[in-house]
Amino acid sequence: MKIGIKILISLTALGFLFWGCGENGEPQKDEIHNEQSTVVTLSDESIKQIDLKTDTVKLSPFTGYLIIPATVISNQDGEAYVGSLVHGRVHSVMTKIGDYVSAGEILMYVEGLEIGELKSGYLKAKANYDFAKADYERHRVLLEQNIGSKQTFYIAEAEYQKAYAEFQAEDKRIHSVGLTDEDLINENDKEDHTSGTLPIKSPISGVVVERNVVIGQFVDGTTTAFKIINTNSVWVDGQIYEKDLLKIKKTPNVVFTSSTYGDEKFNGKIIYIGQTVDQKSRTITVRGEFNNSSQKLKQQMFGELKIPVGANEKAILINEEAVVTEPGGEYVFVETNINATGGGRTFEQRIIITGTTIGKMVEVKEGLKPGETIAVNGVFYLKSDLKKDELEGDEH
Repeated sequence: MKIGIKILISLTALGFLFWGCGENGEPQKDEIHNEQSTVVTLSDESIKQIDLKTDTVKLSPFTGYLIIPATVISNQDGEAYVGSLVHGRVHSVMTKIGDYVSAGEILMYVEGLEIGELKSGYLKAKANYDFAKADYERHRVLLEQNIGSKQTFYIAEAEYQKAYAEFQAEDKRIHSVGLTDEDLINENDKEDHTSGTLPIKSPISGVVVERNVVIGQFVDGTTTAFKIINTNSVWVDGQIYEKDLLKIKKTPNVVFTSSTYGDEKFNGKIIYIGQTVDQKSRTITVRGEFNNSSQKLKQQMFGELKIPVGANEKAILINEEAVVTEPGGEYVFVETNINATGGGRTFEQRIIITGTTIGKMVEVKEGLKPGETIAVNGVFYLKSDLKKDELEGDEH
């Protein structure tokens, strides 16, 4: 029994000796492996064989573009839904889908008793107002000539003020439903019937893209009869990552391109930057406004939005060939030592955080400092040698 206990104690001691002495500050075996796996040393012969080239990290002028996917959408300032504000029946329709209409052009006529009552009320109020105004003017002249009395003048003045107020109220009522003074003296309204017709006009110039009424249909204030879009100006929406938000200064001019038109460029300006970040994509909406008098840009057309960034700024820019991208992140090889005695050069794997790509140059936001030296050509060999060390370490 005592012999068994001694054997167990001996095995336990050997186990601690094998795995290292962490308490004495000595690195354990796993720690040694991890430290070695981030460093690669090349001999002078290897440097020549792989044609190793390095570059010194420095701050460079940072002026480039953010290029993001974008979609053409309609300019909401150029959209209009048109309908009747009063209850009635569609008497006639003057336009169809695809027609270009000008602001003020009649789209359809609606007739109904309510329209006739509105016109009748306006005409009565106007007649009373005209009569009261003439009577007031007559009594004012008589009073100035010392012929009329003040009492009759004050009565005429009161009637005039009352008639004016009633006329203003009726005038606002007819204009609120779209009628104008010219509509009230239309020859069609001289017919001997109690109904009236209301011309429904386009509030903007544009193309009719929706028509939802036919002759004889009853409509009211909830009916959308037409939709009109003016496409002389369009919006283009894109999404930028929140990390790039501070790169956009004020409201820069932007360029939109689409594969539909090859290399043709459309110039616009940023008019809106979103105030919220999408929780899933971590992006923010950027909207540009573009002149579209050529009518080439169509709704839902896809393309790319080029946004100038970094004007008059500096940043660390390195050649994209120096960056190794793997599922775990991105890294470069930084030279840490030149072996003066035995020759060769040593490089360390360094994790970096990149930003904007400008041509063949990549912005490095974290991980490098100006003055450090990084490998540019021969990175593939350094990566392979690093992986070989890791595999050999795993076998042990």
